Amino acid sequence: MTLTSPPIARRRFLTKAGIAAMMSGVAFPAPVGAAAGAAGLPTPPVTPRIPLVRTQLGRTRTDPYAWLKYVPKTGQRSVATLPAPIRAHLLAENEYAGAVLARVAADERVFFDAMHARAPVGAAEPDLIRDGWSYRIAYPDGSHPVYSRRREGSSETQTLLDEAERAKGHAYYRATAHQVSPDGRFYAWAEDVGGNDRHRVCVRDIASGEVRIVVDTDAYGYGGVVFSPSSRWLFWIWRDARNRPTRVYRTPVTGGAKVPVYEEADPAIFMQIGRTAADGFVAITLAGPDTSEVRLIPANAEERAPALVWPRATGRRYSIEEWNGGLVALIEDADALDGRIALVDRTGFAERGDLVPHRPGIQILQMASFRTALVRLERRDTLPQLVLTTPAGKQTQVAIAGEAYTLTMPPGQDHGSATCRATLETPSTPPTWIDVDLTTGAMTTVAAQRIAEFDPRRFEVRRLFATAPDGEKVPITLLTRRGSAADGTTPLLLYGYGAYGVSSEAVFDIAPTVLVERGWNYAIAHVRGGSEKGRRWFLDGRRHRKHNSFGDFVACARHLLATGHAARGKLVSYGLSAGGLLVGGSMNAAPDLWAGVIASVPFVDMLNTMSDADHPLVPLFRPDWGDPLSSEEDYDYMASISPYENVKRVPYPPLLTTAGLMDDRVGYWEPAKLVAEVRARSTADRPAMLLTDMAAGHQGSGGRDDQNRKMARFYAFAQGCVDGRFA
Repeated sequence: MTLTSPPIARRRFLTKAGIAAMMSGVAFPAPVGAAAGAAGLPTPPVTPRIPLVRTQLGRTRTDPYAWLKYVPKTGQRSVATLPAPIRAHLLAENEYAGAVLARVAADERVFFDAMHARAPVGAAEPDLIRDGWSYRIAYPDGSHPVYSRRREGSSETQTLLDEAERAKGHAYYRATAHQVSPDGRFYAWAEDVGGNDRHRVCVRDIASGEVRIVVDTDAYGYGGVVFSPSSRWLFWIWRDARNRPTRVYRTPVTGGAKVPVYEEADPAIFMQIGRTAADGFVAITLAGPDTSEVRLIPANAEERAPALVWPRATGRRYSIEEWNGGLVALIEDADALDGRIALVDRTGFAERGDLVPHRPGIQILQMASFRTALVRLERRDTLPQLVLTTPAGKQTQVAIAGEAYTLTMPPGQDHGSATCRATLETPSTPPTWIDVDLTTGAMTTVAAQRIAEFDPRRFEVRRLFATAPDGEKVPITLLTRRGSAADGTTPLLLYGYGAYGVSSEAVFDIAPTVLVERGWNYAIAHVRGGSEKGRRWFLDGRRHRKHNSFGDFVACARHLLATGHAARGKLVSYGLSAGGLLVGGSMNAAPDLWAGVIASVPFVDMLNTMSDADHPLVPLFRPDWGDPLSSEEDYDYMASISPYENVKRVPYPPLLTTAGLMDDRVGYWEPAKLVAEVRARSTADRPAMLLTDMAAGHQGSGGRDDQNRKMARFYAFAQGCVDGRFA
């Protein structure tokens, strides 16, 4: 069957009836079990090839696996609503992957047990003090957090949220947007119990313990819920049928009718909402990759329509904070690529000069406002640092030592505090919390997270640099056992992301330490497309320069081999979401380099997805990837790099992909199509697998053990790849 489209037509979603017609007369494979194929491996499902021809901008392509995509016209995708052929295929893929991975089940158990044993001892982080209360997060069951508080000087504890209790009876549970109201009477959070990122918003009356579901569905929890300064209202963001954050509402904290506040008509704009540091405003931030605007609602008029600060303009991005009686704006534009901080009038919003001018190559990442100082987090020579600025203009740089580390500022700090709380960590060292004196810059260590059965002295972190094909120096963060020899005998897992300007930070993660103790090295490739070396580093791995990300990743792999940190034939790549494009593209570019490839919820069907104008994220991210519906140049470039379109007749390494059935960011069909094409074209008899979580979306459930199980499976697969158990 063929389908010819007009040059700039939206992709047609396949209906149940359409899929049934396409599948008519096609013998669908029965679910597989332990039946053996070549090399003793189970026999994979045979994915029917039903060519769908698309003509777009005068170019024609054939998509043999388009039938795998299903988007319901109304409602949510679920196992029950899937067309029978697709449901049977996904279940067959799960069964096949389970049969193949049975070979490494013992390794998976060992990895999981080691990760599970490494639970935080005591509180997950030191208490955060605000308005005379100490706020605490602990993991009494080792998996789900309990949020609580106590009055300073008192031993009585008030439970704010027990996530394990809330998760009971749900196959999926993830909570976000945890916050206490400014008056301290209420505690709010957003929770997803369906795996589709559509949240309900809950409020606890702390004194009585009563929990109300203030918004019962369709809220956006990630930066989309905030108390008003008076604590009378919750402002929250509504998601439309395509899961786009589209409207802002306010609802009484005690429950009641929702009141519309703002609606965004442009599908290429994303929105978030929050309060400024001194509780003077509710701020609605509207942004795309290359533009933004902020609208403010003053605390003394919470029912007033939001006031526009500056209108959006292509090439300028800004955010607003409240400081020293006025406002400050962090601005990025053509003249300030890495950002500058401007003083802004509180009313009228006129600029009054720069507080921090632009300095090329030193990117301003974040600013936090306190009564006595504005604290900014900036990156210099790939490493983050804190700088304090007083109202009088004095600047103090806070010195941090180390080759590779991550520095963050926890949200929700008291604007009137004399200190700023910062968190310092490395891949070998759990978080250490530091209070920075806002007058002197002196640092006091408040606490260091302790992990059961873990000794950071057994590990070493190094910063290396690989040379890319065009001569750029690409940073690598390497985690090894202390004193281990770089003799070319150690297997290595290489992680990368490289998209949207999101940096792959050198954070502490229990899972890689377990992997390293099992005889591996672990590395992060800080490829272009992220912002590890500033805004230019992002732009050089974006749109028609995306091939730089792939070249950087391959260069990092070859550098690790050349320097003896990785063994030849024992190098495994791992990418998540847009990182799937990175590892998929690198797999096509150098298939013989990898012993195995792990792609979790991977963006790998780039050309087809970006040709879908109805996809919730496509309008937003056209500046990052291009628009193959209107630009021949964009079409041709995507066709040249999309992993699915560029599978070749070569021997591919073992491939493990994952998907979430309810995922509306990266549809399950993307990895399903890649797996099918690799199987069809690879000249090697090595497994290509798809595991679909039928109860989740883009993210797994929120418990630590759920994350540990996922990583244990990935690591067991990697172990099987380097041991030859999938050959």
